[in-house]
Amino acid sequence: MSGAYTPGLTVSARTTIFKTRRLPLKGTVLSTIGTWVTPSDKVARAELPGIMQPIKVASKLGIEPSEVPALLTVKVGDKVNRGDIVAVTKGMWGFFKSECKSTTTGTVELISNITGNVGIREAPTPIEVDAYIPGKIIEVLEGEGVVIEAHGALIQGIFGIGGERRGEIMMITAGPDDPITADMITAAHAGKIIVGGSNLSGDALRKAHELGVTGIVVGGIIDKDLIDYLGYDIGVAITGHEDIPLSLVLTEGFGTIAMAGRTFNLLKSLTGKTASICGATQIRAGVIRPEVIVADDTENAGGNAADEVVPSFSLEPGTNIRIIREPYFGLLATVTALPHHLVVVGSGAEVRVLEAKLNTTGEIVTVPRANVEIVAG
Repeated sequence: MSGAYTPGLTVSARTTIFKTRRLPLKGTVLSTIGTWVTPSDKVARAELPGIMQPIKVASKLGIEPSEVPALLTVKVGDKVNRGDIVAVTKGMWGFFKSECKSTTTGTVELISNITGNVGIREAPTPIEVDAYIPGKIIEVLEGEGVVIEAHGALIQGIFGIGGERRGEIMMITAGPDDPITADMITAAHAGKIIVGGSNLSGDALRKAHELGVTGIVVGGIIDKDLIDYLGYDIGVAITGHEDIPLSLVLTEGFGTIAMAGRTFNLLKSLTGKTASICGATQIRAGVIRPEVIVADDTENAGGNAADEVVPSFSLEPGTNIRIIREPYFGLLATVTALPHHLVVVGSGAEVRVLEAKLNTTGEIVTVPRANVEIVAG
């Protein structure tokens, strides 16, 4: 039952990646099983219905609602443009006519002789979902989307912001202990995913924003710097929908925390490769992790499937973990023991715990199993 308590965090140079690409509402799937797709290929499409805009014909013409149908120049189903005449009075002896014009462009959907209004539905907004990563369609979700299988490197972070983007990976610090400062970021990093070590300063984040950096992968950031950049506290809600031009992935947590050497070296080995990056995060139910993916960009580029690493999420002595709650938040450790008895924690609850050796100090600590996640690779 050890695995039931520990979500996994993958940092792997070679693994199988599955991505579900789903529309927010029912639509049309554009791909078929077995199709190879590139990141920019559209795999599903839907239309968000346009807003219904009422035109108060009776009020504008000064007539009774029941008189409206007889004075209309349009009928249900007609397309109208903003400024088109939709109703006109007969006037007196052919003179003194009054007109009512459309205030929007769309299709006539409703005519009411009770309210005297004409409802015009604006054009729908198209919604398209792209593949995001190169890979093969292995499943079609009818009317919803697809599941893509890819092979390559996958680095999951502990927290992030910003949506899905693509860019070339560039190392910006010499080692995992080095912070990213504003002077390190130049115009040459526009459109790139830059990788640093222990911390990203607030000034560096704002400069990256201004210069058009696509993504940033770094060990940590001071939470106040992130709040100042966004202009609000993101709290515990899901991230990834921020109105910002870049994506940020924290591999370790909040504060100044050196990036794990294995993670840093893997990203360094991917320098010059084009990656898909997404900062979307959800810590609680329905866990979503920020990620960097470098997948094979052609169908026949992959090596032998036997060479791929299948992440193991079994919790046992020797397992690498990251602690995700205070007072050891973000620290990497190695499991040394899994006591079978329940332990009473500060809240008064009885929980299962584990003992682990902190990578930074060698200290043996006891933490609830629910407060860790396995770092699988």
